Amino acid sequence: MTVQYDRARQDLANIVLLEHVNVCIPDQRLATIFYLSGLGLTRDPYLMTGIDNMWVNVGRSQFHLPSRGTHVLRGRIGLVLPDLEALKRRLERVAPLLAETRFAWSERGEGVEATCPWGNRFRCLAHAPEFGETELALAYVEFDVPPGTAPGIARFYEQVLGARASHADGLALVATGPAQWLRFRETRDPLPAYDGHHVQIYICDFSGPHRRLKALGLVTEESSEHQYRFLDIVDPDGGRVLFTVEHEVRSVTHPLYARPLVNRNPAQSNQNYVRGHDAFRGTY
Repeated sequence: MTVQYDRARQDLANIVLLEHVNVCIPDQRLATIFYLSGLGLTRDPYLMTGIDNMWVNVGRSQFHLPSRGTHVLRGRIGLVLPDLEALKRRLERVAPLLAETRFAWSERGEGVEATCPWGNRFRCLAHAPEFGETELALAYVEFDVPPGTAPGIARFYEQVLGARASHADGLALVATGPAQWLRFRETRDPLPAYDGHHVQIYICDFSGPHRRLKALGLVTEESSEHQYRFLDIVDPDGGRVLFTVEHEVRSVTHPLYARPLVNRNPAQSNQNYVRGHDAFRGTY
C-alpha cells in the first residue's frame, strides 16, 4: 500500500530561523549567574568573549547581551529545556546571589516562570509535540501588543516578509522555523516605551521583503550585503503602525548562518564528572 504524506507539513515559508534575541545588560556577572548558572545555558566560547558583549547559546539560537544599558522585552521568551527539576535546583542555588535584583522564579502549570535580574521574563518548558523533537531551544518570543492589532500583524508577516502566519483570539503566530515562532498577544495593559531590543531572523527570499519594506519606507539600516534592518510592523491594509521592534534580517548566505553552536551539559561538574559527557547529548 502506498504511504500518503502531508507534504505541506514540511513547508517553512520564507523565515527559516529566529537566531537571536538582543537585550542590553549592565552587568556581565549577574548575566552569567542567571543565564549560565541558573538557566543552564552556554556562553559562546569563540565569539564575543570580552566584557563588552556576551553571546549565550541555546540550541541553534542565542541571546546577545551587550554590556551597555538595560533592555526589557515587552513580553516573554519561551525556552525548551531538557530537565525542569534540574532547572529548579539551579534557580534555587542562584537566588541568594540575585537577591537585590528583579530575579524571581516559580512553578506554573507544567513549566517554570523565571525573571532575569533586569525584568525579562522567561517561560521554561520541557519537550512537547508543538516544539518538534527539540530538547533545547529558543522556542518563541511573545510580544504584548495593543488590542486589535493581531490580524494586521499576521498580514504584515505574510504579505511583506513572505512568512507563514495566522491569527485567532487576539494572538498572531508567525512561524520562524520548523517548531519556532514569533508570537504577538493582544493586551489592554499599558505598554512600556520601546527601548531598542531586537530580534534577528534568517530568510530565504532576501530581496523580495527588502523591496516591499523599502516601498513602505520601513528599511532603517542597510547593514551589509547580507543584512538589513527595520523597526515598524505596519498593516499592509492602510499602512498603520501596529507595533515597533527592530528586526535584524539576514540572508541564508550570511557567513554566520547555520554556524555550529556549542551547548554544554549543565549537569556535568568537577564533583560528579563523567568522561565524554561535557557536551549536551540531546536533540536541538
